[in-house]
Amino acid sequence: MLEDMLNYAEQLRERPVWQPIPQSIHDRFQENLPQQGTELALLHQRFLTEIMPYSIGNAHPGFMGWVQGGGTPVGMVAEMLAAGLNANVGGREQVPISVEKQILRWMRELFQFPETANGLFVTGTSLANLIAVLIARTTHLGVQARRDGIAHGDKKLTAYTSAGAHGSVSQAMDLAGFGTAALRPIPMNAAYQLDLDKLRAAIQTDKAAGFEPFLIIGSAGTVDVGAIDDLTALANIAQAENCWFHVDGAYGALGMLSPQIAPRLCGIERASSIAFDFHKWGQVPYDAGYILVRDGAQQLATFSAPAHYLKRETRGMAAGSPWPCDLGPDLSRGFRALKTWFTIATFGAEKLGQIINNTCELAQYLKQRVEQEPQLELLAPVNLNIVCFRYVGTSKLSASDLNNLNTELVIRLQESGVVAPSSTLIQHQFAIRAAIVNHRTTRLDMDNLINTTLLLGGELGIAATHP
Repeated sequence: MLEDMLNYAEQLRERPVWQPIPQSIHDRFQENLPQQGTELALLHQRFLTEIMPYSIGNAHPGFMGWVQGGGTPVGMVAEMLAAGLNANVGGREQVPISVEKQILRWMRELFQFPETANGLFVTGTSLANLIAVLIARTTHLGVQARRDGIAHGDKKLTAYTSAGAHGSVSQAMDLAGFGTAALRPIPMNAAYQLDLDKLRAAIQTDKAAGFEPFLIIGSAGTVDVGAIDDLTALANIAQAENCWFHVDGAYGALGMLSPQIAPRLCGIERASSIAFDFHKWGQVPYDAGYILVRDGAQQLATFSAPAHYLKRETRGMAAGSPWPCDLGPDLSRGFRALKTWFTIATFGAEKLGQIINNTCELAQYLKQRVEQEPQLELLAPVNLNIVCFRYVGTSKLSASDLNNLNTELVIRLQESGVVAPSSTLIQHQFAIRAAIVNHRTTRLDMDNLINTTLLLGGELGIAATHP
């Protein structure tokens, strides 16, 4: 089985990035609960023929659909070791927790956080953003908010983020009980950053209306175009307004590993908390999200919940308090830290930084290719590793027809098996969105994207002008 997966990784370019799933394959997974077991060899064969060929394909160098890392054989083997160990890293005295604390020390160093900082592995930045909102709530209202809820003291709390922020930020406000109406989406400037003047105005308007700002969320790599907010300015505003300053750095935060990109993240070291994913730019296999909190005591006050069956001791298996389960909502936790430790320790910060910088250089190359082709149009600035463009062709089409053409074009690109971008809307214009994250991706894949777009776009353009 291990050899099969190593061969899979080695032969990725010989496979389609993605391919439509036959209905017969879907039907195979509509079976009733098996009453008797099946030989492992038969199930393995089903995996090879019915599952492996029909994944989303983010390990493939031609995958540019979303910001998803490509993984590595090192991480794959580490995941196997972790599964064999089957450690529950919710707490107690065990070295797997020491491995997680090692990652914490490395992240303190990377982001210039103090020794008081704490961190936690989670499924991904969506959960990390929720944890940050909950810590901000408890810090602002006091620990009694855990008992009385957010209505304690009748304060009307408000939070602020960019209109280009990830949807998980709004979801976090919903799940935390504030409601999405308590989140103020601030318009973006021409660089697709949160507009600072509009933020200041929104805060003053809310305060005059009796609201109480408590949280400002900056983005380090927005979901649509990869923009980085002015983190230093946001830190200044948060400090002046006594707000928790959280940075959603799902993939962009790890740009700190790259000497070329790190200066653009200036101010992130002043954040109250940072959420990011090792399974994106860090190339760790899914899933490996992380939340880093400047003041670990505030994180502990938000989540620690003593129970008699979780009694702590100074010796024995119940030693080692506080435990990871005191820092987040999960008691049962997998050993995510192992594959992250293996990846960072194997490749080193310098190599990972080079990989990150290379994806940004590829994005600039793709931008140049788009600008050189009169049938293509760049739709947004290229900040990091995301390029948004569209096919316009040689015949003038209406805005609606162009959107329809590019909608179909993205699907056909995915079905081609050569490249697999995703899509988004940029100022009401349907965009082909290429996110370059995979360490296996090269200029060849950029050229394949351009050439296939021109070929398929030309076919669709002819159909649109000569129905």
